[in-house]
Amino acid sequence: MQNRPRRSVLYVPAVNDKALAKIGQLPCDAIVVDLEDSVSPDQKAAARRKLAGIFAARPQRAQMVVRINALSSEWGEDDLAAVVACKPDAILLPKVDTARDVLEANDRLDELDEDSSIALWAMIETPRGLMNSGAIAELGRDPASRLSCFVIGTNDIAKETGVSLKPDRRYVIPWLMQILLAARAGGLDMLDGVYNDFRDAEGFLRECAEGASMGFDGKTLIHPSQIEAANSAFSPEPAALAAAQAIVDAFAHPENRDKGVIALDGRMVERLHLAQAEKLLAKAAAIAA
Repeated sequence: MQNRPRRSVLYVPAVNDKALAKIGQLPCDAIVVDLEDSVSPDQKAAARRKLAGIFAARPQRAQMVVRINALSSEWGEDDLAAVVACKPDAILLPKVDTARDVLEANDRLDELDEDSSIALWAMIETPRGLMNSGAIAELGRDPASRLSCFVIGTNDIAKETGVSLKPDRRYVIPWLMQILLAARAGGLDMLDGVYNDFRDAEGFLRECAEGASMGFDGKTLIHPSQIEAANSAFSPEPAALAAAQAIVDAFAHPENRDKGVIALDGRMVERLHLAQAEKLLAKAAAIAA
């Protein structure tokens, strides 16, 4: 799962037939079919019943993920059973507060998904989830765990804390970096939160660039118009790819194969830079594929 790009991850409500009809033509890396926040309580059962039809016509290009309602809710267990039958690439767990939330979902999936093909993504969007993000992310190091990705829920974090989401996100950036650090310690991918005003292209571009510089793997989206900008922002730049290839080529020379440090274009280059270069080239290859 981690080898696939996740530059653009679009939320689509399971009850929005018009939007769902278009997902096969969208160039996003992943689709999150939503059963949770975007579906009202009186539509939960109807949304769940739509899943089989949605996945019968699933696009081949994009990863397919379903955000279920919390297992502690009245809809969660029914959501999980219906989703497992559709064999998505991953299930997105909302409002994950503790590692126990992921462990319980993992155990239920082990019972329902015998071939272990379905991964788990976790939304960090509450104060408890933020404070426990390190312990939650450590599950990514457990071979028995399905956890592969963190997703930031900035709107819920703002709601639960009272912090204002300024255009530069000055008050939440320390928390975002804390969660990102936890994700990397656990070997997880990390997705930035949504940008609410899809008509503000300039602001969206700015936030995408910021997220890429902060180290996020991609961004969650609320509108197809945001896909192209997200794909561009979270793709390696040509100059960076050329530099990475030069490092790989230099270490491949017979005289450098056993060296820990080499000189390249007047710079000291270590094997840690080689690992970074190989990772960047692998990401570019995955995007191309």
